[in-house]
Amino acid sequence: MKLSKEVLQKVKQIEIQTRRLLSGNQIGDYRSAQKGTGLEFDQIRDYQMGDDVRFIDWKASARSDKILVKQYIEERNRTIILLVDQSASTFYGSSSQLKSEVIAQVASVLALVAECGKDHVGALLFADEVTQVIPPKRGRRHVHEIMEKIFTQKSTGKTSLKSALERLITVQKHDAIVFIISDFFDSGYEKVLKVVSRQHDVVAVRCLDKREKLFPAYGFLPVCDPETGQEGMINTNQKIVSELLKKYQQETVSTLRKCKAELLDVQVDRPFVGDIIRFFRRRMMY
Repeated sequence: MKLSKEVLQKVKQIEIQTRRLLSGNQIGDYRSAQKGTGLEFDQIRDYQMGDDVRFIDWKASARSDKILVKQYIEERNRTIILLVDQSASTFYGSSSQLKSEVIAQVASVLALVAECGKDHVGALLFADEVTQVIPPKRGRRHVHEIMEKIFTQKSTGKTSLKSALERLITVQKHDAIVFIISDFFDSGYEKVLKVVSRQHDVVAVRCLDKREKLFPAYGFLPVCDPETGQEGMINTNQKIVSELLKKYQQETVSTLRKCKAELLDVQVDRPFVGDIIRFFRRRMMY
């Protein structure tokens, strides 16, 4: 399935914004300043006081009539895996965007940052089961493939974090940084998440609409569970609705904490790209 013009424009905007923030002083340099043999060549730049004279590029210096040195970046061989929730519960939004759209954008930003950091990145797309497995690779073309798969998948089925985590265990044996991008409207995954957290570094990126945190009093409203199709009527004037939402969010935080997974919250109607990049810089030394 080809991306629509509207989605292509959105993907382009995400990439431009991400790369601009990555190159800006406000985010910082994600590359290692280390230089030495056995490291991956990055660029040729002007000589600076303290640079090792062994890395002077004499041919390039002669052509430009100034001293230039070869700079290298550290080969980390780090692997990043994105678990992307595409269940029916993500097909919801009280503002201009659905949760599914924001989840796709968050996953795209994470993939782009990983690519800029020369990391391997892969993805598991899931609902009630894993629908797509994209093995970890490096390179911009590979990241664009991940973005295309994420944006073209339909939101359908129940949420099963347990199925996604169990599949991750079978496909990723070695230590990785795992981002679970979901609304976390699920239960019964705690045991397997503990296993995954012992094998990998796990970050939970929770994407929620503001109405899933605090619902306004609109009186009686007909509602439908997108994952089961069950319909009903709720009285939004009762405080119990907001109390239940708050309790559920707190239970999710408690579960993630018990499982040693760090939580990063993203709200659908607020900018998030800068926050995600700063999170990378703070937590993973980008």
